[in-house]
Amino acid sequence: MNIRCFNRHVSFPTQHMRPVPLPPPMENHLWYVVPDEVKSSSLLNQYMEILSPSEKQSVLRLHEDGHKKRALLARALVRLTIARYQTNSYVDPRSLQFKKNMYGKPEIDWQHTPGWSPPSFHFNISHTSSLIACGITTSPIGIDLEEKARTIKNNVMSFARRFFCLDEVEHLAKIIDPEIQRLEFLKLWTLKEAYVKALGRGFSAAPFNTFRIHIEPPTDRISEDTDSKVSAIAVNSTHSSNKWQFTLLELADTHYAAVCTENNSGSEDDKEPPMSLRVWKTIPLVEDLCMSGTSSVITIGGCVKQLR
Repeated sequence: MNIRCFNRHVSFPTQHMRPVPLPPPMENHLWYVVPDEVKSSSLLNQYMEILSPSEKQSVLRLHEDGHKKRALLARALVRLTIARYQTNSYVDPRSLQFKKNMYGKPEIDWQHTPGWSPPSFHFNISHTSSLIACGITTSPIGIDLEEKARTIKNNVMSFARRFFCLDEVEHLAKIIDPEIQRLEFLKLWTLKEAYVKALGRGFSAAPFNTFRIHIEPPTDRISEDTDSKVSAIAVNSTHSSNKWQFTLLELADTHYAAVCTENNSGSEDDKEPPMSLRVWKTIPLVEDLCMSGTSSVITIGGCVKQLR
């Protein structure tokens, strides 16, 4: 793959970057790209021109073409997705600057973004070798992707005992079928990763064994139905007293995707409305396809409460 780095002004096509309103409270947007579907070298070079000098250097330092391409797509997806959400003027994706909080979570540095008043705007990104996704909302958000085909080194239960809390380990131990146990492990891992990223604290500050994710199936037949939906997902955590909501998806037939956002509905009881999610598949600057309601986006479950 030939990715070049130019030092000249490039005029970017915007016909496929229609303005998108900021999500209303309790609505989240998810944009994803499949790296294998981006084949044009000229398009990849356009993406490179969107990046900051330090981002370009980070991409070009990578030696393996696949890693280089995914790193480029991830950074371009973030910039071009954020630039869609206009308030009072168009924002050039190249003008966006970022900072990291004390735990390393990236955030937009609005004070260095000319021409755009700082809105209530949050984003998060996740990627695997075969999918990259960016979540957008108006409250703190964390997203995570895991390939459904991902293998677990050694043994699922030994891995769970190392990282998960006792209740989660016991939950997995009750599942007799090893394949269903592996999939249930991946669901828990994806949800826990999304929660930690929503907190903005990272794994080191919020280890997975310090909080519990509870997945409640609609029946007691979890060991017999790999595709059964989830009636509730909740978190019991000492890291934050805020209420959090989750959505767990099967995405693009190949991945589990978890979205965790802080409840900003204004409700103070356990009857706050569940969050909604809109999903697009994109090749930035080329095409966008709304995937919500299609077989490529299957909601497994969600929650409306935090465990006490």
